[in-house]
Amino acid sequence: MTIAALVLAACGTAAEPRPTTNSPIDTVVNEPSAPGITASSILLGSDQPLTGPAAPGYSEIAPAMEAFFKYANSFGGIYGRKVSLYYQDDQYNPVITVKVVKQLVQKYNVFAIVNGFGTSTHQSVEPYLNQKQIPDLFVGSGCDCWNLPNTYPYTFGLTPSYTTQGRIIGKAINKKFPKAKVGVIYQDDDFGAGGLLGLRQSLGPNTIVATQSYDPSSLSSGLDGQIQALKAAGVNLIVSFSIPEATALELIAESGLGMEVATFTPAMSADPQSVANLIDTLSSGKISGSAAVEGVYSLTFLPTLASPNDPWIKLFAKVHAEYDSALPLDDNTIYGMSVAYLTLETLMHSGRNPTRQGVVAWLNKPGSALMGPGIVPLSYSPTSHQGYSGAQLTEVQNSTSTPQGPIYIINSRGRLTVTHSHELPPPKYFLN
Repeated sequence: MTIAALVLAACGTAAEPRPTTNSPIDTVVNEPSAPGITASSILLGSDQPLTGPAAPGYSEIAPAMEAFFKYANSFGGIYGRKVSLYYQDDQYNPVITVKVVKQLVQKYNVFAIVNGFGTSTHQSVEPYLNQKQIPDLFVGSGCDCWNLPNTYPYTFGLTPSYTTQGRIIGKAINKKFPKAKVGVIYQDDDFGAGGLLGLRQSLGPNTIVATQSYDPSSLSSGLDGQIQALKAAGVNLIVSFSIPEATALELIAESGLGMEVATFTPAMSADPQSVANLIDTLSSGKISGSAAVEGVYSLTFLPTLASPNDPWIKLFAKVHAEYDSALPLDDNTIYGMSVAYLTLETLMHSGRNPTRQGVVAWLNKPGSALMGPGIVPLSYSPTSHQGYSGAQLTEVQNSTSTPQGPIYIINSRGRLTVTHSHELPPPKYFLN
């Protein structure tokens, strides 16, 4: 059954099929089945970069998640339970992440952690959450480290692995810029390392002519030195495995050095609105942000604002207008609401009185793949907790991330293959 059917059962509406009198929905009552779950509520937690170097753009994600939960609650929630999200600021600092997550678990007794954000930050709590058997759902990072179901059975990634994204970017470069001399700037953690690994797997041995790393805690000094080093190496294309602020600083440095190079980033690193605003601010208006981001290539695994008639985009725009209008409607908002929908669907399929073990068991169940706004499949199974299995190239056109070219996924043999969009429409009831 869809979430729509469940909320209708709670609301007593007959607009869609209702369960029979013999169904579990009619014979089972709500019970406080696990920590964070009462007869009328479900409490979830999240660690988010609301301040610090990753805040620009990414601080919009948790409010977007919360907005979608509120929208679902207006229809009765899940089996009549209202879903709420308590998110706390970890400042993109692993030390603070540990403190925040332990507080969410021990003080606020959340049922699960949802979309804990960042690679090195969430790595600092992955062992703790698994030791405590807390569902660690849809981590906001593409690190391969979330895909260790034997070691961390309660952790599930979401973003396509950075290695996969690097491979897709490399494939696009080979096709669009076959004679490129590639320079790479990457964050000095598993985010950057995974992306660089995948890029090297796709590109020829002599295509990458220089690499430079950066420390996200030292972005206040800019990236001029790194970009100058890439220029000196003769690069004519830059791949940046970076958070939005670093992407903005890279584009500022390119402009200051008079470099005219193609720029590629992974998914969620170059939201046009966020990066353009950062460039305007960080350059004190000397560089036009909207002009600087035009033509930047990135990746997406979700529908984008370039398709305003897409049913998910229409739904998210409606929810944004009603519950999240103080913040921008952009790629980060779409991501946050997508995470919220996947969370609701997971809770629904985990039974009327869900348990932490039941959530994990359902995500591991063969053939029970989540269905939602993703244009590529989710790859959850007993042996894979990575998340989305591929992505599509985008190019910023008229300040919008515009998809182009084929959609790629990693098949069962580890090869990049072309696929069609796997996006399914939202439940009809959500569109009323």
